[in-house]
Formats: sequence, C-alpha cells, structure tokens
Amino acid sequence: MENLSNTLNVGDKSIVLPKKQGTLGPDVLDISKLYAQTGMFTYDPGFTSTASCESGITYIDGDEGVLLYRGYPIEQLAEHGDFLETCHVLLHGDLPNSTQKADFDYRVTRHTMVHEQMARFFQGFRRDAHPMAVMVASVGALSAFYHDSTDITDPTQRAIASIRMIAKIPTLAAMAFKYNVGQPFVYPKNDLDYTSNFLRMCFCVPCEDYKVNPILSRALDRIFILHADHEQNASTSTVRLAGSSGANPFACIAAGIASLWGPSHGGANEAALKMLGEIGTVENIPHFIARAKDKNDPFRLMGFGHRVYKNYDPRAKIMQKTAHDVLTELGIKDDPLLDVAMELERIALHDEYFIEKKLYPNIDFYSGITLKAMGFPTNMFTVLFAVARTVGWISQWREMIEEPGQKIGRPRQLYTGSPRRDYTPMGKR
Repeated sequence: MENLSNTLNVGDKSIVLPKKQGTLGPDVLDISKLYAQTGMFTYDPGFTSTASCESGITYIDGDEGVLLYRGYPIEQLAEHGDFLETCHVLLHGDLPNSTQKADFDYRVTRHTMVHEQMARFFQGFRRDAHPMAVMVASVGALSAFYHDSTDITDPTQRAIASIRMIAKIPTLAAMAFKYNVGQPFVYPKNDLDYTSNFLRMCFCVPCEDYKVNPILSRALDRIFILHADHEQNASTSTVRLAGSSGANPFACIAAGIASLWGPSHGGANEAALKMLGEIGTVENIPHFIARAKDKNDPFRLMGFGHRVYKNYDPRAKIMQKTAHDVLTELGIKDDPLLDVAMELERIALHDEYFIEKKLYPNIDFYSGITLKAMGFPTNMFTVLFAVARTVGWISQWREMIEEPGQKIGRPRQLYTGSPRRDYTPMGKR
C-alpha cells in the first residue's frame, strides 16, 4: 500500500482521497469512500488518527497547550466569565449580551427543581450506593419524568431538554451526595447563582443556616468552566454514538456519565489525590520518583501527562491558582498534600526525565486537592466532573443531531476469530 500525496495506491487500484481543511489544526484525508472503492478499510485502535466528525465547538492544540471553546481561550473564560456564560457560548456559539445572559440564567434557574417523585426513586438505591451509579440511573430516568422533551426531531423540545439537563443535573448530583451521607435533600433556591445554589444544596442542613462562601463558589464555578468540554473524548464520543441511533437526549447523557465513570477518564483526579496521600510527605518524593522512572516498577505518577496535551495543560495553570485561593481562604497553610504537589510540580518542570517524556502536571493534579479542601469526598469528584461536562455533551449532541448528513455510528473491526466452521452435534463432540 503506497500513499503518494493524497493519492492512495492499493494493488492495481489508485484512488484520490480528498483533503479537508479545518479552521485550525492539521488537514485530514477523507476516507469515507475507501471501502466502497477498494474493499479495504483502515485500522486505528482508539481512533487516535481518525476524525469521527466535524465540529465547531472545541479546539485543542496539544503540542502548544491550547484549549478554545468556540474560539475563546479557556484562560479568558475562566478568568473573566462565569459558568452559565460558558454554557451559552458552548450551546449557541457566541458570548451573550446582557439581555441574552439574563434570559439564559433565568431559564436555567427556573428549571433546577426535579419532579418530586424523583425523591422516591432515590429510595430504591442502597444506602451506600456510589454517587456515580446513582447519577447514571437518575439522569437516565429523567426521560420517564420529562417525556415531553424527548422528540429529537423537534428543535423546541431539543432546546427544552438542553436547559432541563443543565439545570437539573446539579440538583440530582446534590441529591446523590446527600443520599450517600444520609442527610435530607435540599431544594434549590432561585435567588442564588448556579454554583452557589449547588454548594448550598450539597452542604446546607435544616438545623442551621448556611451562607455560601463566595471564594469557594467562584473556585467551583471555575472548575466547572475548565471541565465544560474537551473535544471528542471517550464520554463525548459515547454521547454522540448513542445519539446517532436516535436515542433520547437524557439517555445519551446518561451514557456519557457511565463512560466518564471509568478511572482512565473522569476518575483521574481521585487517583491523583490517592497517589499524593500514598507519597505522604516531601521527604518520600525521591523514592517515588525513582519508582516512576523504573520501567520494571508498575507505579505511575498520576496527574502527569495527558492523552492530548504534550505541553503544559492550560487548565492546570488556572487550577493551580484556584487551589491556592481555596486553601488560603480556608486557612489551610500547611497542607501536606499541597506541599507534595508543589514539590512534584517543581521536579516535573525541571527534571530531564519528565521534560523528555513531556509529563507535565494536568488539571487532575490540582483539582482533587481543591475539591477535598472544599469538603467533597472522593466518590463525588467524578460527579462534579459530570455536572460540568453536561453542557459539553449537550452541545456536541445537538451539533450532531442538527447536521444534515448525520448517520448512525458504525465503526468497523479487524476480525481475528475462528474462520467459518460447522456445528458439531452433541454426541460427536
């Protein structure tokens, strides 16, 4: 098989593979007609060299450490905007003006309550059920409670379902938290902003007043912005694949949450925090660094490197400052986990081994410390990730549904099983 420019020679056949250009990033070769013209298809485990779709939502340059939502740098959105503004950008493509922002905030805020029978639905779970298991089930169940917005061919119903999920999934997440810790559910309040409302639903109890700390609210809002979308990752691809079959939007987002639950995806910040706890103190770092460099040792430093970023994760820089803001506000000056994290970061940015392998600290490295300091248990970390990523999933789902040439997803395979063979009757086996 020989590839000359964008002409591919396969045996005695020669076909032209059209070249397509995006707004940013490398050009791609369109191989959609490869099988029809040659009888062959490509083999690309993990889809690392395959664009599964066209999208105008999120752009990542892993080599340069760039992340853009609809063209806006993540650093600017996190520094100057709020999460609902970022939601508007991802859903509608542009920064809202003041009227659009007020209308969007109003519609989300007025949809935060969930059907009262959802409380009875929760009672069917075991007391010690993992909050992510509860989220997969409860978000999927929304289609049973809000079946008036499941017709994906109706633009109005698609818009209503989008707002409902952005508004209600934080409420379900707070309910999952409260159920797990054995406390009563807390209803949302319309006079609070999105993130403050969520913090109150998580940490308020009926026996005393709760006042939201604005520093913590801003920190969590920034975390939500940083996690809102990340191009065609595993969970987003899951949402798109489920949606390509015509499944209702609630089912598609539930599928995305199930994919996110995997430790190689949404559970990375929990793994990073666990590793910092295992290291324990700064004095122990050299031992663990040596283990990380030893090819025969299974130990790996969690929170370093990224599947896409081959430079410093741009979200990690913002997350580092956010972690310091939270720890300072809470009076946590001598946190051993943070001390270990800072020293590991210093080593990673100067040690030749890390530089050569481009093992820079990623967002998970700092987010686990921050969420722990705010009072969230580790089993809630991925739930918070799901709350943030909901708007990204919905934006990607809507973009796919509204694409004129959209087809059901159907990856091919390289079959390596047994060739054809005949059935043997039981008496002759």
